[in-house]
Amino acid sequence: MSDNATRRRMMVDNQIRPSDVTKFPIIQAFLSLKREYFVPTENRDTAYVGEHIQIGNDRVILDPRTLAKMLDAVDVTDSELVLDVGAGYGYSSAIIAYLAEAVVALESDDKPASEMQNALIEHGIDNVIVEQGPLLDGAASHAPYDVIFVQGGVEFIPEKLILQLKEGGRMVALFMEGALGSVKIGYKVKGGVNWRFAFNAGAPVLSDFEKEPTFTL
Repeated sequence: MSDNATRRRMMVDNQIRPSDVTKFPIIQAFLSLKREYFVPTENRDTAYVGEHIQIGNDRVILDPRTLAKMLDAVDVTDSELVLDVGAGYGYSSAIIAYLAEAVVALESDDKPASEMQNALIEHGIDNVIVEQGPLLDGAASHAPYDVIFVQGGVEFIPEKLILQLKEGGRMVALFMEGALGSVKIGYKVKGGVNWRFAFNAGAPVLSDFEKEPTFTL
């Protein structure tokens, strides 16, 4: 077994399974996907640490535990279309692709989007479509989505994303209030979203998803 294969198994055994993630398809996805190819080249040696990986501009690749628990909570099925907002270098999208029918990976920055596309092709993952553009805008041309993920902290969810979620669909996001964060699952009902707490976590807030500061006299 190669060093990275050993690290992958240790990641699953030490970070994911102890967090009560037991669904076989999720475990299998994390065991199968070579995470080191979906991070910046300079981070390949540390691809399996149990921490967020910084990718610049206050952006991160979420740590494996947080991503796995988000997947467990939202319960993606193999007939669903998923929008992955802030896909970075594509690790989350590639993992979701093991579970979903298809994934639209939305990334705003050139370098990660390009490297993600190359890594997906190299690994024969053909059910992910890479879209480049502002994260706030979503990817309306492929909507509506059964599930929408946001890969990073948020202070609010823009109306454009809610409009792209199918009625009865789910959205998963990590809401930050100061240093404290909670992952919530939103269920779209009659055009609005009802949010339910899933678990505590933390991540830097995506710049597009920061609330405008309010000033009072």
